[in-house]
Amino acid sequence: MSDTPTVYQAFLGNTYLFGGNAPYVEELYENYLTNPASVPENWRDYFDALQHVPAVDGTNARDIPHLPVINAFAERAKQGGTRVVVASADAEMGRKRTAVQQLIAAYRNVGQRWADLDPLKRAERPHIPELEPSFYGFADADLETVFDTSNTFFGKDKMPLRDLLNALHETYCGTLGAEFMHTTNQAQKRWWQQKLESIRSKPQFDAQKKKHILDRLTAAEGLERYLHTKYVGQKRFSLEGGESFIPAMDELIQQAGTKGVQEIVIGMAHRGRLNVLVNVLGKMPADLFAEFEHTAPEDLPAGDVKYHQGFSSDVTTPGGPVHLSLAFNPSHLEIVNPVVEGSSRARMDRRSDPKGSQVLPVLVHGDAAFGGQGVNQETLALAQTRGYTTGGTVHIIINNQIGFTTSDPRDMRSTVYCTDIVKMVEAPVLHVNGDDPEAVVLATQLALEFRMEFRQDVVMDITCFRKLGHNEQDTPSLTQPLMYKKIAAHPGTRKLYADRLAAQGLGESLGDELARSYRTALEEGKRPVAPVLTNVQRKFEVDWSRYLGQKWTDACDTAIPVSEWKRLAERLTTLPDSITPHPLVKKVYDDRAAMGRGEIPVDWGMGEHMALASLMASGYPVRLSGEDSGRGTFTHRHAVIHDQNRERWDAGNYVPLNHVADNQAPFVVIDSILSEEAVLAFEYGYASNDPTSLVIWEAQFGDFANGAQVVIDQFIASGEVKWGRINGLTLMLPHGYEGQGPEHSSARVERFMQLAADTNMQLVQPTTASQIFHVLRRQMLRDLRKPLVIFTPKSLLRNKEATSSLSEFTKGSFQPVIGEHNEEVLAKAAKVKRVIVCSGKVYYDLAKKRAEKGADDVAIVRLEQLYPFPHRAFAAELKKYPAATDLVWCQDEPQNQGAWFFVQHYIHENMLDGQRLGYAGRAASASPAVGYAHLHQEQQKALVEAAFAKLKGFVLTK
Repeated sequence: MSDTPTVYQAFLGNTYLFGGNAPYVEELYENYLTNPASVPENWRDYFDALQHVPAVDGTNARDIPHLPVINAFAERAKQGGTRVVVASADAEMGRKRTAVQQLIAAYRNVGQRWADLDPLKRAERPHIPELEPSFYGFADADLETVFDTSNTFFGKDKMPLRDLLNALHETYCGTLGAEFMHTTNQAQKRWWQQKLESIRSKPQFDAQKKKHILDRLTAAEGLERYLHTKYVGQKRFSLEGGESFIPAMDELIQQAGTKGVQEIVIGMAHRGRLNVLVNVLGKMPADLFAEFEHTAPEDLPAGDVKYHQGFSSDVTTPGGPVHLSLAFNPSHLEIVNPVVEGSSRARMDRRSDPKGSQVLPVLVHGDAAFGGQGVNQETLALAQTRGYTTGGTVHIIINNQIGFTTSDPRDMRSTVYCTDIVKMVEAPVLHVNGDDPEAVVLATQLALEFRMEFRQDVVMDITCFRKLGHNEQDTPSLTQPLMYKKIAAHPGTRKLYADRLAAQGLGESLGDELARSYRTALEEGKRPVAPVLTNVQRKFEVDWSRYLGQKWTDACDTAIPVSEWKRLAERLTTLPDSITPHPLVKKVYDDRAAMGRGEIPVDWGMGEHMALASLMASGYPVRLSGEDSGRGTFTHRHAVIHDQNRERWDAGNYVPLNHVADNQAPFVVIDSILSEEAVLAFEYGYASNDPTSLVIWEAQFGDFANGAQVVIDQFIASGEVKWGRINGLTLMLPHGYEGQGPEHSSARVERFMQLAADTNMQLVQPTTASQIFHVLRRQMLRDLRKPLVIFTPKSLLRNKEATSSLSEFTKGSFQPVIGEHNEEVLAKAAKVKRVIVCSGKVYYDLAKKRAEKGADDVAIVRLEQLYPFPHRAFAAELKKYPAATDLVWCQDEPQNQGAWFFVQHYIHENMLDGQRLGYAGRAASASPAVGYAHLHQEQQKALVEAAFAKLKGFVLTK
């Protein structure tokens, strides 16, 4: 290194290098070798540099790591400096200096274990000898010894040991305990040390600020007590015991506004939700009371309970208006979190705000759920990835110390804190006593400042209690008798803080006056948050009006002109000379170029690509994510071309879909982390805030959706009927029986069919390249926004029979039903005796078998859209065969799976008089498919034969 001599000379010239201090320096160096963060920063810089200093006498410093230090002292002695001798007094002082640094490091690392965090004073202080001076050999006589702390502790440059101990205890063991030393980022460590140690973790609020905190505490308690007396026994998941959460939310919003944040997206479960709606977002109390009295308007097909409802409003802050959105939330704990992150990312993208300067996600958790729900690990794993980052999330935990309902603390978790999971992303944690609302507000300020500075997640853990049990019908003393004796004797956080302010001379009756004023406001129906803005014109607001009231039956022309097809295909398949694709990929793109010119039929990958290209050329952004979406699970997509001569992904990638037009909308393809639940929920949240983008989540295999079932059940299938939230998310689920065993065959069609009602979803199973082209374009060109679930094929990706001619893309639209197109069968339509109805890949097996048998009295009808069932198109197909007496539903899946039990009723509704409906397929099974290849082949052969055989078993007659 060029600067090595300079650093080395500075090291030699340091006064600490006089011989008497040799043991001190050598001990520092030994500490450095064990843990570099344990030594002061200036010494760490010296020792870092010494790794590059040539050793004396040719000895390699890498062989003897501390040799540079030894050589340094020897060189000093040669130059006539003080002799290198061990003076016992100086050596002892050096040892004490080192011990002081170790003591400071110990408080920074584990001081929070001694913090005063429990309002109920039930927790015993653990034995941590590292926080005791005696652990380092200090005696009482050392307490008055003055040590240099200029480079080790923020505050005074020199402090007696007694004062230093008091400062450390105040900073790290008060009502605010911080965890931040687990981060590997030195700048962040120093930031927290400076912020906390410079003020000893004590806020300095003026009288006006303190009165405002009391006002927010009064509002929090006042609403809960009002509801408790007026609506006795009704569930509300009270916030009592955790009222400091409301001042925290108020401070977060107000401070965020001053830092340029314009939108805050909030996700939380039940506890305190009604309080947030009224006292933070400004929902009118009268509207909430109407929900308690069951007189609220019921304008949704199903609706939801009041403590699941979302809300949005605009509030004033010193920095201007801030839009608040509280996400709708199902009962499944924590599942709303990735939805909020996706919603926030969509808002960021709409604002061209990649760092999250204007959009802030805030997630509120329960202590048991935060550590217990796996979706939190998945969501945290997304936090710093390129496709999912939201610039850092502020997490607030309402820690009631009892978990979900009746947890014994020994059974709640395997970690010290419920927050320990966030150490996987090195997020700092501020543990704070809920009975000290000023400390809570200070923690809020610090958390927000950190997030805005470093764009990373940060956690506030508010330790409080739950006064009334899990819900208002619960009797918690049945299982927690001693805890609830403490709670019964607790006067309440508001009362404690009001008395504290009175003792400071801020008015003995202030607390009572605020309580009376808030109660009066509730009784008069006034909004307790002032001011909430109305008719705010927000530049980036989405107008959903055009998407409301649309019908799925509305026609939609999805074809594109031949000239546009050829233009897009040429742009799509013209690769730059600077890119060297893999030979197999080059062959794919050469073939696609020929497809674009109409020289060969179009396959699935090209049909999909052209759908996306044409949408982006028309101004519709596309976002595609999944665990292998760039290449495609079955290597059919190749949306990302990797230069074979470069290994750096950012330098060696080329994405043709980003080069199809000069002013196209963006295309984003993301190879996601190995997560289904969080990623699918994220994409749902994204689509819920961007109806103009085609948002697609692709499972690697269809059965991977099993890991995201809660998202499908509680958001995708029911979000519209529960909350009125329309959403155009698209799911691609590879589905097909090719003998790949039980876990890689089925996308669980039956689950989606069972969830299908109220025209809530579109379920399709396309069988040609043109069908995937048209259905993707239809998803955006129609103003209908419903989730689209596509059961995509595997073997058909390369099946030449599943290709389409160019004319099928430049004419027509998606066909919910594909009728018979065999000319010989159509010519004898009046003599057709049997109609086989199927969906998906099995069609090609049936067509092949019919040809082998010469069965031109059998017609085959493909059902491409399973739901909403296309009654009109299907009935029209059946009418073509008036002599047909038998209808057969044929499927690959076992009888108790697939679509059979759901489509039979729809088919029966459209049958002609005298017709019979039978089943051909695998027998019912507990497994989606067999795992033995020979058994699979036998079953497949049998079910195809059964489709042409005499009906037997269950037969439905019209």
